[in-house]
Amino acid sequence: MRILKEKTVSFTAMKHGTIEDFKIIATNDEATVKKLPDRLIAHLSEMAKDDGAYKINRLDHVLQCATRASRANADDDWIVAALLHDLGDVLAPYTHGQVAGDIIRKFVRKEVAWVVSHHGTFQMFYNVSLSEELRNSRDQFKDHPYYQSAVDFCENWDQCSFDPEYDTMSLDDFVPVIRRVFGREPFETP
Repeated sequence: MRILKEKTVSFTAMKHGTIEDFKIIATNDEATVKKLPDRLIAHLSEMAKDDGAYKINRLDHVLQCATRASRANADDDWIVAALLHDLGDVLAPYTHGQVAGDIIRKFVRKEVAWVVSHHGTFQMFYNVSLSEELRNSRDQFKDHPYYQSAVDFCENWDQCSFDPEYDTMSLDDFVPVIRRVFGREPFETP
């Protein structure tokens, strides 16, 4: 038997919900959003346990990306993008960019969320084991207004951040940025 919280909805099917029920849900959702920075930080910490094929673990990779963004004087949106762009790697390896893009979408500019959502396609450019057609699949976005931003994100921060010798900032260094970005009022997006 599941223990009910102090305030729970009255329905077992949403179509039977009342206005009060949906107010309870909205209040719960607001509390969930307030906990998001802590959840993201915890998930990033878990990425240190990665047993992947790279010379560094997934956490070190995203920290290196965020360090490069920070040292390039990128704004908070880009630093968070660099830090969280691979958040979906373990749970959604084929669509990890879309997962990360959806997580950040309400808190960063559209351009930044778009780049994170599509960075996997742009990263294929560097994979010499792929056919020329697949490597250049980013070309499908050549006329998109954020195309160059995605090229730059991958070239300057993502593809070059697998270096065990790079002087990388710590997760603690980025906690204030995470808290600032996810402490904002969410953007209205479709």
